[in-house]
Amino acid sequence: MNLKKKNVLKAAITALGGYTPETILSNNKLEQMVDTSDEWIQSRTGIKERRILSDSNKATSYLAIRAAQDLISKKDLDPKTIDLVIVATITPDIHVAATAAFVSSSIGAINAFAYDLNAACSGFLYGMSTAAAYICSGRYKKILLIGADKMSSIVDYTDRTTCIIFGDGGGAVLFEPSFGGSGWEDEYYRSNGTDRMSLRVKAGGSLFPTTQETLDQGWHNIYQDGKTVFKYAISEMSKATEEIMRRNGIDKENLDYFVPHQANKRIIDATIQRLSLRKEKVLMNIEYYGNTTAATIPLLLNDYESKFNKGDKLVFTAFGGGFTWGSAYLTWAY
Repeated sequence: MNLKKKNVLKAAITALGGYTPETILSNNKLEQMVDTSDEWIQSRTGIKERRILSDSNKATSYLAIRAAQDLISKKDLDPKTIDLVIVATITPDIHVAATAAFVSSSIGAINAFAYDLNAACSGFLYGMSTAAAYICSGRYKKILLIGADKMSSIVDYTDRTTCIIFGDGGGAVLFEPSFGGSGWEDEYYRSNGTDRMSLRVKAGGSLFPTTQETLDQGWHNIYQDGKTVFKYAISEMSKATEEIMRRNGIDKENLDYFVPHQANKRIIDATIQRLSLRKEKVLMNIEYYGNTTAATIPLLLNDYESKFNKGDKLVFTAFGGGFTWGSAYLTWAY
């Protein structure tokens, strides 16, 4: 039985990388910009500071490239062996031309094809499913999945409800085939577009093309209906995670790590309370980076890499604009 399991092709994460900019936007600095306080921000979000890519000549691709280079260096990976580069992002460098294509060329992945994936804060979670499916097709051997967002480029720093939440960053993982029994195990994803206006950048698409009015109205900045997002995020992440754990025989005792999207500490706390998970099994770094959208999960993995052991059970969850959400289960491969 065990031999049979070990001969099954799975998609395994074999390397990690991450990058956050040097510029720190602390809560104390935000106090000087908007009507807020360090105490208010921490009590509502759990965030102490966030990183900002302050150079206006650098975009999301810079974050993605730096994360990929970190992975390539640590893995001693020849970028010419990469088959596919996927960049999960809602802040592409420019429209039409995929940011992933520029990233791929910039890191020397000259034999890879590349494209962007947009599922907002669920983007990296969805990207893992995509990468795993490509690997399990048997056609591709090395897939670089990157989550990166320059959220500061779409944040209105006069809106205290959003500017306190978001930060900039990028994280990368490498998926490769594994016959060692560990890797991508299961996923449960859902979406519902009926409340899409509750978390969005209103203008710049085909529904509201860019005009002087859209610029004047601030429709190119991110907006969220906090109460609606808060309610849906807790409910749907909890239900998706419960389903993944139920059908894979995982409980709070044999789960090694819970890896939630870093949206808001209150959302994470409420979710783990519903799931009755022990806090020591929950990975968090939101206090240092804020919500980096598609980058939160790979940055978590990169920060906690030294804690993981081969065979560890990791359960992921995320919720994002769309709405999009889900949960996934992976066993660690190294």
